[in-house]
Amino acid sequence: MATGRHRIPIVRIFDAPRDLVFRTWTTAEEVGTWFAPPGFEVTRCELDARPGGRWQVEFRSADGETHREYGEFREVVPPERLVLTLTQADGAGNTGAETVVTVVLADQGGKTEMTFEQTGFESVAVRDGNAEGWRGCFDKLDQHLFDVSTGRTS
Repeated sequence: MATGRHRIPIVRIFDAPRDLVFRTWTTAEEVGTWFAPPGFEVTRCELDARPGGRWQVEFRSADGETHREYGEFREVVPPERLVLTLTQADGAGNTGAETVVTVVLADQGGKTEMTFEQTGFESVAVRDGNAEGWRGCFDKLDQHLFDVSTGRTS
C-alpha cells in the first residue's frame, strides 16, 4: 500500500443526484466537459466503462501544451464505485507511473458525496501537482453539474 504522503484524498459534495455524478465519470461526452485542469481543454475522450475497458483523455492548453491520460477500468459498480488505473503522458511522450484512482459516490439526500483517492505516486511533488489539477477538475465538474441541473449549456 502506498504511504500517506503518496496519495491524494479528496472529498467533495456535489449538488446533484448520484446517478448523474456517476454518469459524468463514465460517459465520454460528460468526461470531456471537465476532465482537464483549468487552462486546458479536452480535445479527445474515449472510454469503455466496464471492468477491463480502456479509457483515454487528451487535453491541450491555449499555448499548445498537450497531455494524455489513459488507463483501464478495474471496477465499475453503478452508481456507487469506480476503480481505474491512470497513467499520464506529456506531448513529448514522457510517461509517469501507473496510479490507481478510486471514486466512491454516496447519496446525501439528492446531493452526492464523492470520496476520491489516487495512489501510487513516485514523489510528493508529482502527487501535489496532481492534487492541484484534480481540485481544478472538480471545480469544473461542479460547474458542469450546476449547468446540467439548471438547463444551461456549458
